[in-house]
Amino acid sequence: MAVREILTDPNPILHEPCKAIDDFGHGLAQLSQDLCDTLADSGAIGLSAPQIGRAERLIAVHVPDDERELCIYANPEIIKRRGFAIIEESCLSVPGVEASVMRAAQVLVRYQDLAGETKEEEVSGLHAVCVQHETDHLEGKLFVDRLSWWRRRRLRKAA
Repeated sequence: MAVREILTDPNPILHEPCKAIDDFGHGLAQLSQDLCDTLADSGAIGLSAPQIGRAERLIAVHVPDDERELCIYANPEIIKRRGFAIIEESCLSVPGVEASVMRAAQVLVRYQDLAGETKEEEVSGLHAVCVQHETDHLEGKLFVDRLSWWRRRRLRKAA
């Protein structure tokens, strides 16, 4: 088990777009295992590679009470969004901050599995919100970046 340190804002890795994964060998398997171990240890429902110091397009999602087991998405891309939901979000990389964020209620995500095979999956509810949140990390965005300037300012003053 390799639990890695979770980076917090303002670490610059959290604000950089990640590079696509093109090597689906042993290194990816190890990164995936580290991501899963760290996610399990954290008690959160999602984690991205940049949060553990790797600027690569890999996320892990595990929503309790979801019919899916732990999901690993390499090079995820949201290709369709439907509906909307306003949900209270938080992030391991922005400790102590919670805020309401508008997200799509359902998404179609295209990704590669750990063998490099391209797949598509439609997800909804909390799983869809988590995929969107973690995919934002891969673009160098934190959930607080989705808030208005005024709301971000108020959160900073409260912290």
